[in-house]
Amino acid sequence: MIIDAWIQHPTLRHSQHPMFDSLRRWTKTDTTTEELPVAATIAMMDQDGIDKALTSAWQAPNYDFITNDEVAGFVAEYPERLIGVGSVDISKPMEAVREIRRCVEELGFKAIRVLPWLCEVPPTDRRFYPVYVACCEMGVPFCTQIGHTGPLMPSEVGRPIYLDQVAIDFPELVIVGGHIGYPWTDEAIAVATKHQNVYIDTSAYTAARYPAALLEFMKTNGRRKVLFGSNYPMIMPGHALKELDALGLGEETKTLFLSENAKRVYGI
Repeated sequence: MIIDAWIQHPTLRHSQHPMFDSLRRWTKTDTTTEELPVAATIAMMDQDGIDKALTSAWQAPNYDFITNDEVAGFVAEYPERLIGVGSVDISKPMEAVREIRRCVEELGFKAIRVLPWLCEVPPTDRRFYPVYVACCEMGVPFCTQIGHTGPLMPSEVGRPIYLDQVAIDFPELVIVGGHIGYPWTDEAIAVATKHQNVYIDTSAYTAARYPAALLEFMKTNGRRKVLFGSNYPMIMPGHALKELDALGLGEETKTLFLSENAKRVYGI
């Protein structure tokens, strides 16, 4: 089994936003002009051998890239393949707390994701703390982005070391940092090593581009700490995994990486 811990089924509002111009340059793709049917994402999963994927909402302050209700609709079409991940606007803390409860209790989502660079503040900002409390109360992981940003937004707020303070303040909070933390991957490894409930996912990077330090972590004391993610549609999962067999992970470690860690962390 393969579980992709980070995809998004995009809306046109998401795909066409100007801040993704840099990603379109990198991937040499044109701006999307038509809504992508959910069936197309499932066809991609079938082609690339992905059994399940966690698909996320995208919420910025006062702007909905992909709403929680839209994600719920995607999941409803393919409930055996897609798993919902919610998002909230941290600038409205009470609304955010109520929305997290709705995401878990009514929509059946397995996690909440908020991207610091969309908010232009680090995850230690006081506006994040009601989100952490709600995630702890509801028993779901908090997912976020660590490392530099591909979109044209500041990267510094994504330094993994900020999660050290969050994990100290909320030791029961399960935290998953996506995008491996580059160019601060050593910080990500240090924080994941220090804190029992902090994890890393490899979204936005192909296996051929995993830093040496991350590979060593995956092969040793980080075997149960790293989850596979692709960041589809930016990177197709099959392309992300193309060089996996060349990494020398061993079968048990590969199984943990591709599915078992995600099952445990997200309660799948």
